[in-house]
Amino acid sequence: MSTSAQSSAETDSPATSAARSGGTVTDRLVELNTSYAEAFTDPGMDARPVLKVAVVACMDARLDLHRALGLELGDCHTIRNAGGVVTDDVIRSLTISQRALGTRSVILIHHTNCGLESLTEGFRQELELEVGQRPVWAVEAYSDADQDVRQSMQRVRTSPFLLHTDDIRGFVFDVTTGQLREILPAS
Repeated sequence: MSTSAQSSAETDSPATSAARSGGTVTDRLVELNTSYAEAFTDPGMDARPVLKVAVVACMDARLDLHRALGLELGDCHTIRNAGGVVTDDVIRSLTISQRALGTRSVILIHHTNCGLESLTEGFRQELELEVGQRPVWAVEAYSDADQDVRQSMQRVRTSPFLLHTDDIRGFVFDVTTGQLREILPAS
């Protein structure tokens, strides 16, 4: 992981190094995919996660969910968005994951030092002033990650679309230690 304290020579990924030499980041990623595809072999899996679990987490680039949870390719469905909050679209994805692809468990992961903690719903008004149209979506900003995990767990537990709501657990990932801290649901 690259941090401002590390030199770019030590931490550059092939994509970052390639982007510095010209072209767009997307051009370089597509080029790197060519190398990946040359060595690729079909793993022979279908879309059903082996562990029957869906993980909902923040899109933050500091979270390497598979490594943090000891997961391998094919173990889980991963649903990510800003904040890892349970929105209507997350419910949509979880519903498909459960009803069509056999998952039974849901893990919700927020994290420390999340960018949503510095936003407010005023962000939508700023966008409206800038572009002349108000977004139809909520920012879902929060100031207390623990409380937002509880709210997200409640949204999953009470969704009429989900078949399996008995194994829903929530966590806050500490971006400085790599540890998960479990959040108990509201009583």
